[in-house]
Amino acid sequence: MAITLYDNDSGAAIGDISESDLEFLIDNLEEETSDDRDYYLRPETVAMLEEREASAALVTLLRTALGEREGIEIRWQRG
Repeated sequence: MAITLYDNDSGAAIGDISESDLEFLIDNLEEETSDDRDYYLRPETVAMLEEREASAALVTLLRTALGEREGIEIRWQRG
């Protein structure tokens, strides 16, 4: 089953990630509730994930989604 990341502002799909990438995000980012599927990312957040050995594919996907913005809110959804 695919796991897709979405840009919360536009609703556009960012791309698909693996189950291990999702587990990495869940383990390394703050969730407000147990069923939270949203994350706010800044360039510093992506750098921190890279330092913690996120997969190259995940880091590239998140950096591309951020582009030149100061931050982005993303959500994940199983499809």
